[in-house]
Amino acid sequence: MPAALAFYLLRVIASNISDGPSDFDGLGRQLIGGFALAIVVAVAFAILKLRWREQNPTAKFISISAAIDEADPPKKRQ
Repeated sequence: MPAALAFYLLRVIASNISDGPSDFDGLGRQLIGGFALAIVVAVAFAILKLRWREQNPTAKFISISAAIDEADPPKKRQ
């Protein structure tokens, strides 16, 4: 949904730029193009990372604390 909103806003900005000449033409188009390219790269990276995670699941949670033995009474801290 956020990507769709961003593309809509870019389309609105691009349509406003093409209405007439302004100081925003050259650098503004490059800025908008770079922003759109960054969004596309980020979405592609996220999709690839999610697919990789599905193929190579992470290890189950491993606790580094000692297991509590029910036979031993709890120790008091001093």
